[in-house]
Parts: sequence; structure tokens; C-alpha cells
Amino acid sequence: MKKKLLSMALVAMMVAAMFSACGKKESTGMTVNDGVLTMATNAYFPPYEYYEGEEIVGIDADIAKAIADKLGLELKIEDMEFDSIITAVQTGKADMGLAGMTVTDERKQSVNFSDSYATGIQVVIVTEDSDIATVDDLAGKKIGVQLATTGDIYSKDDFGEENVEEYNKGADAVMALKQGKVDAVIIDNEPAKSFVKANEGLKILDTEYVTEDYAAALNKDNTELLDAVNKALAELKEDGTLQSIIDKYIPAE
Repeated sequence: MKKKLLSMALVAMMVAAMFSACGKKESTGMTVNDGVLTMATNAYFPPYEYYEGEEIVGIDADIAKAIADKLGLELKIEDMEFDSIITAVQTGKADMGLAGMTVTDERKQSVNFSDSYATGIQVVIVTEDSDIATVDDLAGKKIGVQLATTGDIYSKDDFGEENVEEYNKGADAVMALKQGKVDAVIIDNEPAKSFVKANEGLKILDTEYVTEDYAAALNKDNTELLDAVNKALAELKEDGTLQSIIDKYIPAE
């Protein structure tokens, strides 16, 4: 009887393994669920990611699509709060995070990062009549940031947590600036230009706050996917696709 039960258990395990394998696609040693590459992002960061109708478009979306094509996978984009992206990658809800995300030592403790695909510059937005002329003038001022971004992290270190107001979206921080709730907003240069263009009475300071590298965040246990993404990025850089995507959204001035 015990042998029969053991035999039945082994058969059940083999069947379960077969079904599990059917739900995954292997490509050059890399495994993803159902042949779909799931990208986590926060789609309110133009021109890296934003909505065009009901579709998420932008630099990161196009780069992710190019990577997925290289790997023979279908791309799926999941929109979520920025501070949920790393958790989504850690738990397997998403295969990678692309969201204008800066490589930092703190984030490296939670995820692996691909090679950098773009350089970001953090800048300061103020009202046109503001007395803030340089980054040094931010001392003692109320600063608006997007929650969990490097603008949030760095400004707390430089100006004190008591002077930093966090918002779920960069656009919310900009609205708070217009309403006089904060004195300045620290955010990436490209979204900053979009926000200033869309809102009269705002400007970007001439001085940069910080320069940083953007990369894709991937699960620490999925080193095969990390290698595959890096290989795809190298090929996209080599054939000019990466630069053409960036130029599409950020024309040379």
C-alpha cells in the first residue's frame, strides 16, 4: 500500500512539473513566465514613461519592447506607484523595473541592475518670482519630491527630512509648488521640462542638482535574465537602436 501511495505521489509530482514547465518559456538559459517579459513602471514620468490615451509609451517602454523583441518575448507593462516597483521585482510580480530608476547602493541591496542605458540629471523647479537662484538657496526651504525617488533620498540627506514633502507623483509635487505649498521641486530634468512647459509661471534653475545613471532593476535570483538583458542592451547600443529611441523623445537642442 505504501509503495502504491509513493508511486501515485511521484506521478503527481511529475504531472505538476510538466504543467509548471508549460507555463514558462526558456530563452538562452533564461526563464520567464508564459513567454512574457513583465515591466513594472510608474507611468507619470515623461518622456521616460507616460500615457498616450490608454497606452503607456516613452523611452523606457520603447527600450523594454526592443529588449523583449531581442529575447523573443512579449512585453507587458504594469503601472504602479514608484515605491512599489522594487518590491514587485523582488516578489516576481514583475521581471524587471524600468522607470527612470537610478542605480544606488541602497537599491543594489534589494535588486540587481542592468548596465546603464541613459543618464539622468536632477534639477530644481521654482516659480518665476522665486528668490531661490541656486541649489544652496534651498537650505531651510520646503522641497517637493516624488516618493522614493533619488530626488527624495538626496534632498533629505542635504536639507533635512523636515524640509521635504513627498508626493506619489511628480505632477502632484509640481501642483503643490504652484499652490505655494512647497518652495521648490527636485526631479529629473526631462520630466521637469515637460512640467514647466505645461505650467505657466515655473522655471528650472540653471544649476544641476545631481547627475545619475538609469538602469533596469531585476530580481537578484534571476541572473540569467540579467545577462540576457545586458546582452540585448549591448546589441541595441551597437546597432544604434538605443540612441534612436532616446532621440525620438529627447530631440537634440
